[in-house]
Amino acid sequence: MAAYSLRRRLLLWLFLATAVLGLLALADTWREALRTAQGVSDRVLVGSALAIAESVTVDETGTLEVDIPYSSLEMLTSAAQDKVFYRVDGQPGGFLTGYADLDYTQPEGQAPVFSDSTFRGVGIRSATLRREVSTGASSIAFTVTVAESTLARAALARAILLRSALRLAVLISGVAAIVWLGVTLALRPLDRLGAVIAERSPDDLRPVTADVPQEVAALVLAINSFMARLDTAVNALRNFTGNASHQLRTPLAVVRTQLALIDRSTTPPARQAAMAKAQIALERAERVLAQLLVLARVDAASGAAALGPVNIVATAKDLTAEMVPFALERDVDLGFEGPVWAFGHAEPVLLAELLKNLVGNAIAYAGHGAVVTVRVKDHPQGIELAVEDNGPGLSPAQITLALRRRRGASIQAQTAVRDQEAGYGFGLAISAEIAALFDAELHLAPGAGGRGLLASVVLHRAPAGP
Repeated sequence: MAAYSLRRRLLLWLFLATAVLGLLALADTWREALRTAQGVSDRVLVGSALAIAESVTVDETGTLEVDIPYSSLEMLTSAAQDKVFYRVDGQPGGFLTGYADLDYTQPEGQAPVFSDSTFRGVGIRSATLRREVSTGASSIAFTVTVAESTLARAALARAILLRSALRLAVLISGVAAIVWLGVTLALRPLDRLGAVIAERSPDDLRPVTADVPQEVAALVLAINSFMARLDTAVNALRNFTGNASHQLRTPLAVVRTQLALIDRSTTPPARQAAMAKAQIALERAERVLAQLLVLARVDAASGAAALGPVNIVATAKDLTAEMVPFALERDVDLGFEGPVWAFGHAEPVLLAELLKNLVGNAIAYAGHGAVVTVRVKDHPQGIELAVEDNGPGLSPAQITLALRRRRGASIQAQTAVRDQEAGYGFGLAISAEIAALFDAELHLAPGAGGRGLLASVVLHRAPAGP
């Protein structure tokens, strides 16, 4: 998809909005100019008609006389070369003077009546007044109509419009300059943000701390959140690569050695012994690889696990029942103790993985005839999930090594944990990482009577599910 300029888009919309508002203002100005020009001209028409009406008199015979003053028509003259027409009509005598073919509208009262029409091929506007003149004994009504062509008022309206358009053009130009400057300044934080990110090296995934306005703060938060997730994923990949390179090196070397021995063996018993050792090494590599994949999944879920209410008792019972066949193979008495239900904050799949590692380690290393108990009980700080065995247990130094993550540790250091070839330390390390995701901590201590190992996690209490 082709990139577009936010600056150009903002400027385009703002300029279009300004232009539309300017056109609407011009249309309103044009209507106002027409009303103003018509109002001014109408007042002049009425003034001229009043001047003529004042010149109407009655002679001795009772006949109306009209002596139209020059000034009454002079006021209608203009530079636009308007044409002026008039007529005076007496009642009931009819037409007295002026243009007899000039149409007019008979007023109902004293108020002037205006009308627009065409006279002799010219558009005109006329004003008609009705007045009365007294003879002493009675009053004689008459009407005065004055009309002029509309050239002057149209010219006045155009002049008003042109002056308004010029002012609006200057105003719009000023607004456009201010808008351009304002948009440019407003978008500078985005340019600075882009420069800050562009200067980062590929390995620099620290949060962005650029000074940005509130409107861009959400974008910075989203970028920082994404960088945090990316950092988690990169670290998980690095951990997986480092762990795999160290943990798979030994079993693969054993397999290579045993294959060489098989090739050199001259007797079937020696060949079978080498094959058995190679098989054990392959099984160990398979277990280590499986645990590395689980560890990578836990690393990827760091900070993003969707925690919710989980029935710890139900999960523990199901996992215990699932591990019974494995316990029977090792001659281990596996059991469960706990209430009917207990809910804690966790993620079901990861919780099952945590418990599976603890139970699997206990069964594998407690020894034949041992007793392993999965226990769920109330704790002052929440719900305690524990796995206890009565086997040989671990020394304090071995517990420390078992909980430490395998990030490039030497093979010699890893052998400090007994039976490391079976992946014992990895199971506890994975369980510790999962517990940390639940905002909890894996505790390792001697079992009852100082024998065996007690592995426990205290989960935050959660309300019972529906």
